[in-house]
Amino acid sequence: MNDLTCVIIGGGYAGLQALKQIKEKTRGIANGRRIRFVLIDKQPGHLRKLRMFRPTAVEEEIVIPWDHLALKDFEFVQGTVASVDSKEKRIRYTDAQGNDARMQYDFLIVAVGSIVRRPDPDQGGIALTDPQAATDIREHWRANLWKAADEKDPGERKRLMTIAVAGAGISGMETSAELSIAMRKEATALGLNPSDVSVYLLDAQERLLPEVSDKFRRKLDQRLIECGVTVLHNRKAMREEAGVVTLSNGDCLAVGLCIWTLGLIPNPGLRGMGLPLTPDGKVLVDECYRVQGMPNVYSIGDCAGIVDPIDGRATQMTCFEAGEQGLLLGKIVMADLDGRSAPSHHSAKSNMDAFTIALGEEGVFWIRKWGLDMVMTGKIPGRIKKLVEDAASMLR
Repeated sequence: MNDLTCVIIGGGYAGLQALKQIKEKTRGIANGRRIRFVLIDKQPGHLRKLRMFRPTAVEEEIVIPWDHLALKDFEFVQGTVASVDSKEKRIRYTDAQGNDARMQYDFLIVAVGSIVRRPDPDQGGIALTDPQAATDIREHWRANLWKAADEKDPGERKRLMTIAVAGAGISGMETSAELSIAMRKEATALGLNPSDVSVYLLDAQERLLPEVSDKFRRKLDQRLIECGVTVLHNRKAMREEAGVVTLSNGDCLAVGLCIWTLGLIPNPGLRGMGLPLTPDGKVLVDECYRVQGMPNVYSIGDCAGIVDPIDGRATQMTCFEAGEQGLLLGKIVMADLDGRSAPSHHSAKSNMDAFTIALGEEGVFWIRKWGLDMVMTGKIPGRIKKLVEDAASMLR
């Protein structure tokens, strides 16, 4: 009897959790047939998206080779999926050499995730979209500091030592804090005054993270100030041109570099795959993550339009949500293979709100549950964030 083939498209946090849980729940066997697991991803390794901010400040490898993960007994194929043919149970993809290829599956998991929203090309600056962009950012500000060390004009020296981070979500906060600390350290080594380093975090809203408690926000604001970050609220960056950032209120900032951290959108590659999509570009699934009209095809993570069947709440694009969906997907696939009733999705954070934000070597942790509002600051939250990231990336 031939093996069954389970194909997982996407080796991000959702895809890895799905692979792990399906392997564990099925123990590699379904209806007496061995299951062959194939992971397909365009990257040569697992991209640790949650740590994208780190290479902007220091040299850190955030693409981990697949054989360095704790997961075992799966095949990896590097390629970009072009389409899914559910009638023939086949995917078409372009391999790493640019060749057109096809692969059969018995059940398929679509977990291609999201991408960072890009500004329009004429808006200038550098968008923090991938590891290469992070490296470009690091090289740019370091080159600016070297120029500043030889610059005689105080105004130009100040501009070279100034960065604007446009977009005040968690990525923007973590990036701005990391850069401020790294730039001050580098400035000191070059004989510059570290207090001349300016990092502005541009927030289009009245306050950071409107959904959190005032207690947590005060701690967050305080820690950002300690890192040397100046938050400008109600300031949306419009464009950067010739070292000047124009803001929505008409003000201008002279900067050596503008960095865009504009949040996430569903992977646009979904639109050509032949999958049913929601109006905002996510895969249309039921409460058991089954893709509508496509038997034996499932989707989870940032690319899936998952809604809680009880309260109607849509899931957020977070690593936490992806991990919870991967845990449940293992049970769902096992139930479907056995012909049993499968469990349905439920909002992982329905009774709890939680955030852990790393700001330099320290961090801010917040949890609200059962009416309690608990906040922790210091090195422990930073370590918690790192442990969560390592676990999500299945590091050995």
